[in-house]
Amino acid sequence: LLWQAALGCRAAQVLMQYCILANHYWFLVEAVYLYKLLIGAVFSEKNYYRLYLYLGWGTPLVFVVPWMTAKYLKENAEWGAWLCVPRCCLPPQINLLIFMRILKVILAKLRANQKGYADYKLRLAKATLTLIPLFGIHEVVFIFATDEQTTGILRYIKVFFTLFLNSFQGFLVAVLYCFANKEVKSEMKKKWQLWKLDH
Repeated sequence: LLWQAALGCRAAQVLMQYCILANHYWFLVEAVYLYKLLIGAVFSEKNYYRLYLYLGWGTPLVFVVPWMTAKYLKENAEWGAWLCVPRCCLPPQINLLIFMRILKVILAKLRANQKGYADYKLRLAKATLTLIPLFGIHEVVFIFATDEQTTGILRYIKVFFTLFLNSFQGFLVAVLYCFANKEVKSEMKKKWQLWKLDH
């Protein structure tokens, strides 16, 4: 019975690490996809969807499977730090670069249409604030402050912001990109009217 509990805990730990990595790599997929839409064709129209799936769901396996094997063969606390590198460093840094490039394009477009939009700085600020949760840019704030390095009040601040932002990130993205979207609202209104007519 004890070995079953230990096996269950290890399986839960592996699943948690995979889900965390998949979350980060799907942020990267969102950033690459938006970059492709704004800047131009990064990948051919034929194969980008499959590539996004591999990047979002497959890349975490590249890191989790060796980590899981190493943990199984030799229980060692240092392996947690090895998994932290692709999770904490790679996707947020790439997203930050793409984020800055996209903001540059948005700023150029807003300045070009400055006559039509007198409040282009406000529009840029709004675009910036809405892209931060979509790309997971908040992860960059504590990228080098790992749990082992932070102590005292800094650790509590890091844990609070990480948990708060990660907990509400999906909700915030859903509100901004789904429920507040005009197209989604019109489709929901159509479905609601059809449902009312049927009933």
